[in-house]
Amino acid sequence: MEGFLVFIGLFVAITILIILAKSIRIVPQMQVVIIERLGRYAGILGSGPHIIAPFIDSPRTVNWTGFPIGMSYIDLREQYTDLPMQPVITKDNVTVGVDSVIYWQITDPYKAVYEVSDLSGGIIQLTITAMRSVMGEMDLDETLSSRDIINAKLRTVMDGATNKWGVKVTRVEVRNINPPEDVRVTMEKQMTAERNRRALVLQAEGEKQAAITRAEGEREAAIARAEGERQMQILRADGAAQARLRSAEAEARSIQMVAQALGSAGNPAHYLIMGRYIESLRDMAQSSNSKVVFMPVEASNVLSSIGMFKEVFSNDNANAAPSPQTPVPARTISPTAPPPQYVPR
Repeated sequence: MEGFLVFIGLFVAITILIILAKSIRIVPQMQVVIIERLGRYAGILGSGPHIIAPFIDSPRTVNWTGFPIGMSYIDLREQYTDLPMQPVITKDNVTVGVDSVIYWQITDPYKAVYEVSDLSGGIIQLTITAMRSVMGEMDLDETLSSRDIINAKLRTVMDGATNKWGVKVTRVEVRNINPPEDVRVTMEKQMTAERNRRALVLQAEGEKQAAITRAEGEREAAIARAEGERQMQILRADGAAQARLRSAEAEARSIQMVAQALGSAGNPAHYLIMGRYIESLRDMAQSSNSKVVFMPVEASNVLSSIGMFKEVFSNDNANAAPSPQTPVPARTISPTAPPPQYVPR
């Protein structure tokens, strides 16, 4: 009898423990549990301890791709799904392999559970179809160089499609775009040719700039040389003008002194002309070349002028009246007679 009572006590204790286990629910932070009462939605349990009716209320379990089977706790934090490499055909009929990652967050647990049977699987398939649709509108070069545009378009499409599932797609990142091997080799050759072209263009541009710089330098040097020559010619002309002015001033002073010395006895112009004439005759006489000297008709006048100058500058007859000079008759030269010749010594 006592053994039976012990058995009944153990059974009651185990039953109470089971009822308590079924009645108490502790939900972690940022997670929720959907409660169904006899198979119908009854409410959502937030974070913290909760008491439910055992055997009547039960948590709803979900079976999502990539999550544990029979999961009852729904995580409200931002999650990510890694997509494997997928073949995508571009606008120019090139098949490329694309892998990406999607970041999403549940905003409405009720819709995430009751609006779609496999939330993560639906997101993956929707991402694949959206990626093929977006990248199918671009050619290969645009696809490789416009990842930001692809990410933005994918996020817009995904966010609009998953809104009814109570999910917000925060980011879609395309990680790798792998073209076929032959296309990759062709692109490398194209890039090599493009780099060579840029190098040639830069070299030609450098030579052009160097030629322009040299031409500008030569032009500046020519301008500087011309300016120097102009300044030199100006200085030479100024020097020659100053010399001529000084010579003219000296000659004027000499003429003035000769005129003062002659006074009223004679014309100083005759004196200067005769001096120049005699110097010319002396230079011709001293020359080693034999030559014929043409004596002018006025040679007698020249000789008489020399005699007059002699009397003027004579110190003994300075105050006496000049004696009359016998004029030398002018020599008449016949047109047919040969001109007089001067024979050098």
